[in-house]
Parts: sequence; structure tokens; C-alpha cells
Amino acid sequence: MNEQTAVVLGASGLIGNYLVEQLLQDDYFGTVRVLARRKIAFNHPKLQQVQVDFNDINDYTNKFGKGDIIFCSIGTTQKKVKGDKAAYEKIDHDIPVNAAHIGITNGYKKFLIVSAAGANSSSSNFYLRLKGKIENDIKQFAFETISFFRPSMLLGKRDEWRPAEKMGQVFMQLFSFMFIGSLNKYHPIKAEDVAKAMITESKQTKAGIHILEYKEMMKLIR
Repeated sequence: MNEQTAVVLGASGLIGNYLVEQLLQDDYFGTVRVLARRKIAFNHPKLQQVQVDFNDINDYTNKFGKGDIIFCSIGTTQKKVKGDKAAYEKIDHDIPVNAAHIGITNGYKKFLIVSAAGANSSSSNFYLRLKGKIENDIKQFAFETISFFRPSMLLGKRDEWRPAEKMGQVFMQLFSFMFIGSLNKYHPIKAEDVAKAMITESKQTKAGIHILEYKEMMKLIR
């Protein structure tokens, strides 16, 4: 089989960082193209770093390039956008959906994206409603395979200090034994494991739309 070309969006984030690291070490992939506003701290013969202005659709389109698989783990926080929901949506929704549009036009076959446990376009919660909307919009594109990964609390060390998230991680790990049955999807998961599950899933031959929660992700990496 020919070596695959992967595009990564959100490479500077917690999951994205692991994605790039693992993709570069995987012989299944011959080229790993990172699209980002700024360069990341990786150096490898397979790595292509492309600086993009995501607000300029022409720049975004022209620099996307040809390839096979799109990995998207892009996302922001309310703190970073200073509570501006329109700015939040522009990053979390528009960048992935534009990527899907460009990707299908450029012949990509698979689209894998990090969503969230409980994503639902009808939710009263802004974050979960937005994630549900993103899923619905991406489902409209005719990729051979679309995979939505729905982690709950992510475990891992971030470059930025998030005290509330750190406390949440400790709490979730202490009481993880409670996440059984219908609550299993809210089980905390390592960001590294989400990245690993995404890469494993990208090598599957199954077509269609797939939703992967905690149980499905863990099955992939065991």
C-alpha cells in the first residue's frame, strides 16, 4: 500500500501534539502536513509545516494540499476568546467544517475529528450544542469514512496552567470507578490514548460514519 499523507489541524493542542508525534513515528504515513498559524516544535523528514491564515479562505484552500486522511483536534476555550461565543464558533466550527469542504474537493478519503462526550446539537449547553452542530455539518460531506471521537475529561500535561481543569482531572480519576453503564462514556481518558485511537481508526477499512466514545476508543488501542 502507498504511504499515506495526513493533514493535522490543532497540532499545538494536547491531543494534536500526541497525534503529530505518533504519526511521524508510524511507517503507514509518508507525509504529515501540519496546518497551523504558527510553527510547532517538531523536526522530522516526513513533517511539512504550513502556516495558514484560517480567516482567509483562499489562503486556507491554497495551502491545504492533496492527501488521504484529515485529523482534526482543533479547539479553543472561553478564556482564550474572552467569552466571545462568535469567536469560539469561528475556531471550533468554521476551521473543521472548512477543512471538510476543502478536503473532499481535494480527494481526501477519511476525516477524523475530536468532538466531545455528550455532543448534541439540541443541548442547552453551548459547548455540547456547538460540538453537535459541528458533527452534523461534517456528516454532510461524502468522505468514505468520518469518525467522531467523543472524549470526556482529558488526562495529560498541558503547556498552559488550568487550575480548574487540573482539579477536575484529580476528581475524575479518584471517582472513575463510578463511570459504569450509561456513564462509561464520561470516563476520563489520556490525550495520548485518544491520539492513538484516532491513528488506529484511520487504518481501518470500514466505510461510513462512526462515533467513538470511551469504550470504543479503548478497544482500539488494546
